[in-house]
Amino acid sequence: MGITEQLTEAMKTSMKAGDAERTSVVRLLRGALKNEEIKVGHVLEEAEALKVLQREAKQRRDSIEAYRSAGRDDLADKEEAELVVIAGYLPEAMSDEELAKVVDEVIAETGATDAKQMGAVIGGVMKRVGARAEGGAVSRLVREKLAG
Repeated sequence: MGITEQLTEAMKTSMKAGDAERTSVVRLLRGALKNEEIKVGHVLEEAEALKVLQREAKQRRDSIEAYRSAGRDDLADKEEAELVVIAGYLPEAMSDEELAKVVDEVIAETGATDAKQMGAVIGGVMKRVGARAEGGAVSRLVREKLAG
């Protein structure tokens, strides 16, 4: 079952259970997927749908950080609750060790030696790991490996 179908079923289930918060998040995700379909002009493939969900998760993480630094724990808590729901539809994240191994492989394949080649390495890593790793974590790790 694809992500869109999972979200449709989850919405039905949460509505029947009277879980307004979960229903709200699932509706938001379905809307984000629909908006992306309109934007690209075709039905989303699974990989494209995962990217949309990753983007939504990243927005929540960024908001949580901003709200915490502004002392708005009430809003940060709401964003964290939404992030938990979104994370349930994303594949399990790679461990730091697994990600480091992929980064090392791509660096070896591309022959990258300095930060000027960072973009090529990040692109290669993201193609391999897809939705299993966050772009920020990949970027940080590539920067560390190429600097040291």
